[in-house]
Order: sequence, then structure tokens, then C-alpha cells
Amino acid sequence: MSPALHQLPAHVPHSRSRVHVVVETPKGSRNKFAFEPDLGVFKLKGTLPEGHSFPFDFGFVPSTKAADGDPLDVLLILPAPAFAGCVVEARLIGAIEVEQQEKDGQVVRNDRLLAVAADSREHQGMREITDLPKEQLHEIEHFFISYNAVKGQELKILRRVGSERAHALLAQAAAAKP
Repeated sequence: MSPALHQLPAHVPHSRSRVHVVVETPKGSRNKFAFEPDLGVFKLKGTLPEGHSFPFDFGFVPSTKAADGDPLDVLLILPAPAFAGCVVEARLIGAIEVEQQEKDGQVVRNDRLLAVAADSREHQGMREITDLPKEQLHEIEHFFISYNAVKGQELKILRRVGSERAHALLAQAAAAKP
């Protein structure tokens, strides 16, 4: 029997630079999906307002636990959408470190890793967050801010970091997973 999606190793075997990313919500979707490990299914968690959609595939790195208690979030930059449940070998290019104020007023870290598909021809030369166009990075940050505002939560961008720090955040979240 193969392991469940959330139990896959964070890193691709025999590679310290490639990570597994499980896509939950495809690029262009207004529907937000989340993997429910107890049920082994993808569950609809909400719908974005008219005119809003995910700018890229959104998912998680398996076998990790972020500060918010969930697996570490990843925005996966692909030229075309994948599908919920697709596992992609990816290369981290950076992260957006954020604080998120929940509806109950509690403030938690909820960083977003940024990655590209490891074998994507279009993104072969993309190695660092600084390789993204500044306008595109600003639009990604704006998406996360407005997405949280619609849910009644405040999101504060702390800083943009490169691939080295993204790998450190991944190592920290992998060590936190029981």
C-alpha cells in the first residue's frame, strides 16, 4: 500500500534540492480545496468572490508542519494548471514570510513558499525569488492579502526571502512534523 499524500517525503529521494508539492487548488480556480488526511480526499473549503482566482497552483509540502499547524504552504508557478492531488517535483525559489491574524484575533505565522516545477522548460533559469518580475511578485502578495481579507482575516507581509531561507523554513517545518 502506498503512503497517503500527506505522508510522502518532503524531499524527492536522492535530491536535496527537489521537493514534493501536492497541488490542492489549481491555477485559475475560484474554489479553494484542501486535502483532508483523515478522509483521504480533497474537500471544498470555500469559494473566492467573483473576479478572484488563484494566480498559480497552490498546495503543500508533505511531511511538514508549519507554525499554523498545517503542512507548509506552497505557491507553485507553472505555465498551465495541474489538478488537485497532482504531486509535482519542484524547486524552491523563495518564500513570502507572513503573519496572519485569525478571526479570533490570534496572530500566527503562515509563510508561503514559492516554487517552480523542477522540469519546467519555461522556468529552467528561475532559481531565486528575484528572478520573478517585480509586478508579478506584487500581484501574488496582493492576492494573498485580498484572499485573507475576504475571509475576515488580516495578512501582513513581513518580507520576501530567497531559496536558501525557503529551504531553512522547509527544514524547520519537516522537523516539526511528528
